[in-house]
Amino acid sequence: MSTNELEISTGGVSYKVSDLSPEAQQQVTNLRYVESEIARLNAQLAIYETARGTYKSVLKDLLPKTAQ
Repeated sequence: MSTNELEISTGGVSYKVSDLSPEAQQQVTNLRYVESEIARLNAQLAIYETARGTYKSVLKDLLPKTAQ
């Protein structure tokens, strides 16, 4: 087996993707796509959360100061 051979593991068992049925290979493709989209969306969420924190901080500095 080549060290570059794609494998998946489930239930403690590893499978070479090339040995799977075409339908199973398609599900692996679907799963890889969804996982990459989740990672992309998590990265976007981190950016938006950082921006939100910055906007809140700037807004706090711009609000009128109250006397205590």
